[in-house]
Amino acid sequence: MSVPGPAGAAVAADLTEIADGVFAHTQPNGGWCLSNAGVVTGGDGVLLVDTAATERRARALADRVAGLGAGPVRTLVNTHSHGDHTFGNGIFAGSATVIAHERARNEMAETGLALTGLWPDVEWGDVRVVLPDITFAEELTVHVGERRAELIHVGPAHSTNDVVVWLPDERVLFAGDVLMSTCTPFLLFGSVSGALAAVARLREFRPRTVVCGHGPVTGPEIFDLTESYLRRVAQVAAGAYPQGLSPLQAARESDWSEFAHLLDPERVVGNLHRAYAELAGAPPGAPLAATGVLAEMVEYNGGRPLTCLA
Repeated sequence: MSVPGPAGAAVAADLTEIADGVFAHTQPNGGWCLSNAGVVTGGDGVLLVDTAATERRARALADRVAGLGAGPVRTLVNTHSHGDHTFGNGIFAGSATVIAHERARNEMAETGLALTGLWPDVEWGDVRVVLPDITFAEELTVHVGERRAELIHVGPAHSTNDVVVWLPDERVLFAGDVLMSTCTPFLLFGSVSGALAAVARLREFRPRTVVCGHGPVTGPEIFDLTESYLRRVAQVAAGAYPQGLSPLQAARESDWSEFAHLLDPERVVGNLHRAYAELAGAPPGAPLAATGVLAEMVEYNGGRPLTCLA
């Protein structure tokens, strides 16, 4: 069931009920900075999973949540530190306790609003860094009325601090950017091997419904697609790295046609940089020179800038 609301006129977004009182807020087309959120109702308040990249989009999300009449956002979970999932925290900070992984808090404080500099033409609005009030290391259970939400750290995968929100009774998984439907995975700030381990772990949950960090709501078939892509990245890196090919060369000389339907294919360059780093012995999530990698992604993209429609 799709739920109409005032945000429809402001931004392209859909709020869809995926279980009784549980909603996915998706922003087409799911590319750079067009992230998803989750809404879990219960009792006299709401648990919100992630916010949005810009003030306008975060306010549109707030309008949609308010339109449900389920009470204020009392708990806000950030699935990881990246700004497209956290810059809207300030819109909800008045009523909500913000929860994230302990590494997310540190990375949010260190990175600040750096993402805005990557796309200076985006109308970011009055976004600010609102750090988590509560952090945890491995697992944390939150109760939303009678509903149980399990927060589980599965990183390093997309980032060092990936957290998923699992509703065991509804069998709904809010996966953050560990999983992206119709979008190319991105591991520059995380780990290829860690992402494969995270996918294997999440598969064991046997969810009925998966809300990815970007892209349409999906089912467990997302595990097969993501795993196939990650294994291809690992395979290409294992062959190209000993030959002395750069990640950009390896990306250009390899066959990615199986994944041609995925948005933002230039991410493969960043993924191969991460795979190379792991082959060289770097620990998962170790910082890489992101600026240079992003420039190579643009080069792989035929010189076209990375497209952000936020």
